[in-house]
Amino acid sequence: MTIYDIAKVAGVSASTVSRVINDKPGINEETRKKIKKLLAEYNYSPNEAARGLVMQSSRIIGILIEDIRVIHHTESAYVIEQEMTKLGYTCITLSTGPQVEKKVEYIKILEQRRVEGVILMGSMFGTEAVAEAIREHLADVPISIVNGYLDLPNVYGVLIDEEHGVESCVDLLVRRGHRKLAFAVDCDTPSNANKINGFITGMLRQGADREQALVYDAGIVDMNPDTVIRQGGETARRILKEHPDIQGIIFAVDLLAVGGLQALEEDGVNVPGQVAVVGVDNTIYGKICRPKLSTLDNKLVETSKNASRVLLQVLNKEEVSHKIMLFTEIIEREST
Repeated sequence: MTIYDIAKVAGVSASTVSRVINDKPGINEETRKKIKKLLAEYNYSPNEAARGLVMQSSRIIGILIEDIRVIHHTESAYVIEQEMTKLGYTCITLSTGPQVEKKVEYIKILEQRRVEGVILMGSMFGTEAVAEAIREHLADVPISIVNGYLDLPNVYGVLIDEEHGVESCVDLLVRRGHRKLAFAVDCDTPSNANKINGFITGMLRQGADREQALVYDAGIVDMNPDTVIRQGGETARRILKEHPDIQGIIFAVDLLAVGGLQALEEDGVNVPGQVAVVGVDNTIYGKICRPKLSTLDNKLVETSKNASRVLLQVLNKEEVSHKIMLFTEIIEREST
């Protein structure tokens, strides 16, 4: 049943029914009650797209994720969607893939869908190519980035202090007697660059030379979980082959660390007695592997909630800081 059908049954104009639906003044109480009763009887549900055209408001929030298979980001997208839908917004979640061209293409799609706001999931969106696409296609749309930032007037970043967090992981391992350490990174992102800086700073502060701050790149392009686990194992083996006296490995993400743990177990390396292992993310993977993985909790769910709130505040015309920083926490389990 449409608004015109309701109007015909009520014996009023469609605009009168519209005013009742939108709780506008100028309708006598008897007519208002009559129309509301009909709306309830016929289970009328307003067409949100049509309403958006009238009110110049789509009530749509776009969420971009590079790879929807990354469970940590998927969980965060769920949190964001729950926060938004409670307040009447509809979310569309798109997986862009790692290619720059695809990220730009999906930003264009969000423009075409007339989104009211955008949330970008992860630091991999903090690039000049994405910034240029935003300038061209979403310059008037508020955008919140989870653990990332772009210096644009309509962009708001909720960041995680992973640099200091990884530095604290180095301190933890050294306190446990593991002084010769390596850091294994999955791919090149601004977030991982911060983690590497934290690792190097931590090693230097512990008295190591720059050459002793060993950084290994797993070279992952495809974030398929099986690929990440396999590459984590291969990277751990490469580290042990080149540095048999290594005492600890910090992996940039939990899933990479799980692969490392599997390889060390298969090769008869005692964890944590011979080699201690730490991951980053505090995902379910670290809780179900053996030994259970010590990890840096980068509070991504909390960060996602904050990114949602920031976006909602901007949509409500409230003053918001363009940068918010949250802090990490080490979760110690069996691998250290």
